[in-house]
Amino acid sequence: MDIFTVLLIYLEAVNLLTLGVYGLDKYRAKVHRERIPEAALLGLAAIGGGVGALAGMLLFRHKIRKKKFTVGVPAILVLEIAFVLALCWAVSV
Repeated sequence: MDIFTVLLIYLEAVNLLTLGVYGLDKYRAKVHRERIPEAALLGLAAIGGGVGALAGMLLFRHKIRKKKFTVGVPAILVLEIAFVLALCWAVSV
């Protein structure tokens, strides 16, 4: 298995997990249960789950009023895209 396949599998897994956790936190908010810490939500975005975090924000309308999410998650996603592009460029050189 090459590095791109491993990276793709990792990104798929972490983004699906992140999307699910955002949905779970929204559900917990509605039924007044213990919430998932914001640091954990942002941390999932930071370890490669930027797409899942943004999708969760839009799909579940979750954390869309908090500036650290409306600015932070897109910024994390841009950095993740830049990292993947740099990795692709470095490997192809």
